[in-house]
Amino acid sequence: MLTITGQKYRFCDGLSRRGFLTVGGLALGGATLPQLLRAEAQQGIKRSHKAIINIFLPGGPPHQDMWDLKPNAPKEVRGEFDEISTNIPGIRIGDQFPLMSKMMDKFTIIRSMVGANGRHDAWQCQTGRGNFGNQPPGGWPSMGAVLSKLHGSAAKGVPPFVGLVPDTGHKPWGDPGTPGFLGPAHSPFLPAKAGGVKEDMKLNGINLSRLDNRRSLLTQFDQIRRDVDNKRQMEGLDAFNQQALSMLTSASFAEALDIEKEDIKVRDRYGRGHNKKQADGSHKLLDDFLMARRLVEAGARCVTLAFSRWDWHGGN
Repeated sequence: MLTITGQKYRFCDGLSRRGFLTVGGLALGGATLPQLLRAEAQQGIKRSHKAIINIFLPGGPPHQDMWDLKPNAPKEVRGEFDEISTNIPGIRIGDQFPLMSKMMDKFTIIRSMVGANGRHDAWQCQTGRGNFGNQPPGGWPSMGAVLSKLHGSAAKGVPPFVGLVPDTGHKPWGDPGTPGFLGPAHSPFLPAKAGGVKEDMKLNGINLSRLDNRRSLLTQFDQIRRDVDNKRQMEGLDAFNQQALSMLTSASFAEALDIEKEDIKVRDRYGRGHNKKQADGSHKLLDDFLMARRLVEAGARCVTLAFSRWDWHGGN
C-alpha cells in the first residue's frame, strides 16, 4: 500500500520495502540485492523503469463480450461471441482476441472490482474513486500524478505524466487525469493541446547560451511574482518552467512523439486507425498506442489515452 504522506512504500501488513527486500534475500538463500543486480548485468539485462499505459475505453465495452462470456448462461445474459482457449489452462476469452490469447500469461484479468459508479467517466478510472463527493481540498489525484510525485521522470527532459486523450464531445470521457491535491506541478503534459508540439519544442536558432540567459531572466520575474502570489501556485509554475526548459534542451521527448521515425513494419503492425471522433467519444487513432510505448521507452512513468466509443446500451 503506497501512502502519499507518512512512511513510504509500505505493504498492507506494515512491512517496509527495505524489510521486504531483506526477507526476500533470506528466502533466496542469502542472495543480496546487489548480487541479483550484478547477475542481471552479466546476463545483459538492462535497467528499466516500471510504467503504466492507461487505455480508457469511453463508455466501457461489456465484459461478457470480452473476458467473461458466460456461455452456459441464458441468452439474455451471455455474450454474443464465442470463447477461445488461451495459453493459460482454464482461462478463456472472447474470440475477438486471437493474438491476445497467445500471450495471456502476460495479463491479469481483474474480476473482483465492485462499487464503480454508473457514470463510467474517466475520473474514477484515473483516481480509483467512485464518486466526486467528500474530496479533500484540491481533489483526488490521478495515478499519473501520484507516480509523478513519488518517482518523477525516469529520464531527463521527459515528463513523468503524459496525456494523449483527445477532447471529446462528452467531456468526462476526455479527462487525461488531474493532479488533485498534489498540485499543478504534477499535471499531465498534453501534446495534443500544444498545437504542433514537434515544432513548438524546437529552439529555432536559439543556442543554449541564449536559452540559459532567458532562463535566468525568467527566474527573476518568477521571484517578483512569488512575492505577490497568494494562491501557492508558484511551486507548480516553477516545476513547469524547469520541465519545459529540460524538454527544449533534450531531444528524447520530441523524438518519442515523432512516430514517423518508427520502423514502417512496426507501424503497420500497430495499424493506423483514423482521427475521426466516434460521436461524443474518442477517435480510433492507433498511432496513440505506438506513441505511448515510445514515451514509456523514453522515460515517461504514466501515459493515458482513449480509444473509440463504447456506450452502446442496446444499440450494438
